[in-house]
Parts: sequence; C-alpha cells; structure tokens
Amino acid sequence: MPILDSHTIEFFSRSPEQTRRIGMRLGGELKTGDVICLQGNLGAGKTTFVQGLAQGWGSIDSVSSPTFIIVNEYRRATGGQIFHLDAYRLESTPEAEELDLDAMLSEGVVIIEWPEKLNGLIPNYRLWINLEHISEEQRQMSFKAHGKRYDDLLDGIRQSMFGGA
Repeated sequence: MPILDSHTIEFFSRSPEQTRRIGMRLGGELKTGDVICLQGNLGAGKTTFVQGLAQGWGSIDSVSSPTFIIVNEYRRATGGQIFHLDAYRLESTPEAEELDLDAMLSEGVVIIEWPEKLNGLIPNYRLWINLEHISEEQRQMSFKAHGKRYDDLLDGIRQSMFGGA
C-alpha cells in the first residue's frame, strides 16, 4: 500500500468482498456531518463500496444505486441517517442546489457519487475516494483526506487494514 503523503492512501482491492470490507471499516467510523465523495466510472465499484460502508455504519436498510432517484436514505436502529446521492443525472448547479446538502449534513452522513458534477457545492472538508476498474475483480482505490477529521479517518483505516503507519 503506497502512502503518497499523509493525506492519501492507495489500495488495490482484489474482489468485491474486499471492496465491501474496506467500506465496512470506514462506515464504522462515520458520524453526522461527514462527507464521502466517490469518483469512478460506471462499474468501478462505488455501489459495492457503499454497501459495505452502510453495513459498517449499522444500516438497517439495503443499499442500491440511487442513479434514477438521485438520493437514497439509509437508517440505523440507534438513529441517524446516511444520504447516498448520485449526481450523475444532475443537469445544472441550480438543480444540485435544490438537494439542500446543508440540511442533509446536519442530519447525517452524506455520500456523493459523481461529486465532480456538484461543482462548488461540496464542503471543502471531505474524504475523496477514487475507484478505478483495473480488471473484472480488481479495483484501485485512492483515498484523499481534506481536513483533520478526514486525516483521522484515514489514520483509522490505515490502523485497521495495515496495522500501523
């Protein structure tokens, strides 16, 4: 696992199960106000990763891609929500503004697929994850932290996955 700098981790997932497990580790650390951006082409593993993330967070709802309805909400028994946005079909910034990201951030965790379509609406402090399709089973995952909270999340991922720095 090359560590490019203290704010970045790159990792190769060798199966959908491994992608899901990485998501589970991160999901267990998430709290209200966190922003996770997932960038990657169709088939890069974004939904698989979110399934693990929601499972690790404790979701009682099943995860599916929100491509056609823009936002899915997942709940957990102890309270809280995850808002899973898919910005792929958004046509304009005003359309994106109607989603009211601020309200979502005050109520739960926000996961954004195709975040590049939301221009300047995404908070500066976030975890940006790029997923790239390498082969049928393999995905390259690059985690980039923006802000101390997300540096701490990356440190937690490093600890749980690799046993140290």
